[in-house]
Amino acid sequence: MVNETQAPASSSAFSFISKSWRDVRVSADADFQLIRNRANSFKNLATSFDRELENFINTASTFSVPAISSSTPAEIDFVKKLQPKLSEFRRTYSAPDFSKRVLEKWGPRGSIRIDLSAIKNAIVPEVEDRDGIVDFDRVRRGRRVRFRNFGTEEVKEKEKDYWEPIRAFKTRLREFERRSSSTVDIFEGWKSGELVEKVKSSLKAICKDPEDSKEVPPLDVPELLACLVRQSEPFLDQLGVKKDLCEKIVENLCSKRKHQFLQPSLSGGETSIVGNDNISDELDLRLATVLQSTGHCYEGGFWTDHRKYDMSNQKRHVAIVTTASLPWMTGTAVNPLFRAAYLAKSAQQNVTLLVPWLCKSDQELVYPNSMTFSSPEEQETYIRSWLEERIGFKADFKISFYPGKFSKERRSIIPAGDTSQFIPSKDADIAILEEPEHLNWYHHGRRWTDKFNHVVGIVHTNYLEYIKREKNGAIQAFLVKHINNWVTRAYCHKVLRLSAATQDLPRSVICNVHGVNPKFLKIGEKVAAERELGQQAFSKGAYFLGKMVWAKGYRELIDLLAKHKNDLDVDGFKLDVFGNGEDALEVQSAARKLNLNLNFLKGRDHAHDSLHGYKVFINPSVSDVLCTATAEALAMGKFVICADHPSNEFFQSFPNCLTYSTSKDFVAKVKEALASDPQPLTPEQRYRLSWEAATQRFLEYSDLEKVLNDEKRAEEKSNRTMVKSISMPSLSGVVDGGLAFAHYSLTGNEFLRQCTGAIPGSRDYDKQHCKDLHLLPPHVENPIYGW
Repeated sequence: MVNETQAPASSSAFSFISKSWRDVRVSADADFQLIRNRANSFKNLATSFDRELENFINTASTFSVPAISSSTPAEIDFVKKLQPKLSEFRRTYSAPDFSKRVLEKWGPRGSIRIDLSAIKNAIVPEVEDRDGIVDFDRVRRGRRVRFRNFGTEEVKEKEKDYWEPIRAFKTRLREFERRSSSTVDIFEGWKSGELVEKVKSSLKAICKDPEDSKEVPPLDVPELLACLVRQSEPFLDQLGVKKDLCEKIVENLCSKRKHQFLQPSLSGGETSIVGNDNISDELDLRLATVLQSTGHCYEGGFWTDHRKYDMSNQKRHVAIVTTASLPWMTGTAVNPLFRAAYLAKSAQQNVTLLVPWLCKSDQELVYPNSMTFSSPEEQETYIRSWLEERIGFKADFKISFYPGKFSKERRSIIPAGDTSQFIPSKDADIAILEEPEHLNWYHHGRRWTDKFNHVVGIVHTNYLEYIKREKNGAIQAFLVKHINNWVTRAYCHKVLRLSAATQDLPRSVICNVHGVNPKFLKIGEKVAAERELGQQAFSKGAYFLGKMVWAKGYRELIDLLAKHKNDLDVDGFKLDVFGNGEDALEVQSAARKLNLNLNFLKGRDHAHDSLHGYKVFINPSVSDVLCTATAEALAMGKFVICADHPSNEFFQSFPNCLTYSTSKDFVAKVKEALASDPQPLTPEQRYRLSWEAATQRFLEYSDLEKVLNDEKRAEEKSNRTMVKSISMPSLSGVVDGGLAFAHYSLTGNEFLRQCTGAIPGSRDYDKQHCKDLHLLPPHVENPIYGW
């Protein structure tokens, strides 16, 4: 701190240092002008003296004194001899370069010495006495006249030159004047340079006045409490405290200083880069400002691993990891496949699709029609041919496999071993985890956010809705909810929820990032063309298509039809149901007992020719997150009847989507759809359903577009005065790392894994996986050394 008595002296010192050479030049010019003015005054004095002498000469010829008439001729002769010398004197001291010669003889006390030796030499032979004084007794009544120099000191024959330093200084000034223009430019460049700015800022920091101090004030108690509450959200969430309540607490704590967060760090001409209404962003910026003022540089947390993919001079790489694969016709097998194809289509990044590989015993349980593959290469050929048949172009992306095992109880595929190790470190840049909670329930391996620069999770399935239908479902749903929060927070940077039907996960946003197979859009265009020609596009009534398990909407469908059987039978309502699944026998038995007019058929592809003629697609499911079959039916130009539910919000903007909220409303919508024709889709509506639009939404909402253009973003950030620091130490980051470490420790215990429902032996892949995928045995890949 600088005390008050030193402040004025420091300020004046700083002002003298920062004075520009332009001011020095102006001062020198003023001094030169003063010298010139003095020289001009001397010239005027010499001219006046010259005029006096001329008058004296003119009057000398007529001058006569009776008392001394005898001496008049001698006086006239003296003046005549003196006149040529005076003319020479006049020419000498009236010359243009007189000022320059005067400056060379300038005296130390401002006097001007004039050498009158020429006049003296002309006068002495005639009228000089022995004392060296001119005697005018013969001219002016005996009075003595003594010529002296114009100044205060007498002229000496040999005068010592005192002015050599002044001459050198004048020479330097003339050189400086010649180079003044270039010198000023140089100093102006220095003044605007970064080095000078840094020096001035350092001097200001040392010599600033106390009243002008702009030091960043430390965090006060409300701000510290707000930071603690916000960073403790993981713990509070586990205790049941909602995120909204935490945000309100933070807002109340920060409301008193809401308008003072950025004032210490931003000057009057600058504006904040965050909105005034976003308390969280303002608090982040406030923390970054305080850290910057202390000079602290955060280089990572306790759990952070910095050995990541090197982005320099390389093409970005995207790895898509999913929990299912064709020929299993499920959403997590089809949608990631299309996502990989359309991300690779832009050719801006390399794409790898990582899918599970099942041994033959599991393939027979999962894949339809007992289809099996003897090698991953054979399955990859099937996947690529199926995809290219539907998208119409050759997708240039890589397909890799990781070991997986099928769980009959969960009816899903569980990864075996560390899934992240099947993406080489040289390609570990961006990871897209399809169903991140499912992939990480039993993940025992390297943390995804440590290996990859950016990890995005996409939630496909509403697991809580499925679990609630099971025995002790409420307790299981409570545990699964918190486990899902745990693993997504620990392993993802951003989470996308396809609809609001899923649970609210950390760092999640809601956006539909799925499109429909282009083949369905072509079918819709064909139907619209047939209707324009006056042909009958739809010759059949209503149908339902889906995997035949109770959770896929079959329970809701049977309940609705049983409750309003009489109302629908009056109009001869009949519903065709297409699907295969584990609950097929139970569903068909329940429908027969209730005598429902349902016609059960084998499952088939939704794009099959036999389904083109149906006009109405009925989907009463409320367990889906975003039903792919509903989007496909809309793309084909059909009516869709579905529940007024968050999972269907994306479809409600389409005119052919008819939603119901009650069972009576369901009957009314069915009758309305059967009695009218659907409207043709507009080009805008078709684009919203396409994968091109879905890919664009995905890039925007997952922050992947910003990550892929990381260099441009860094350039923009360099122009800002203050930004939120992504490397700022955060309690949330420490918590996430601790959660990941705890999860890794728990999933390494085989007993705990089996207690939570894991497949026995799924911590590592087995010998059959080693043989099929050409892997080293687990004990060789991860040896255990002991005594």
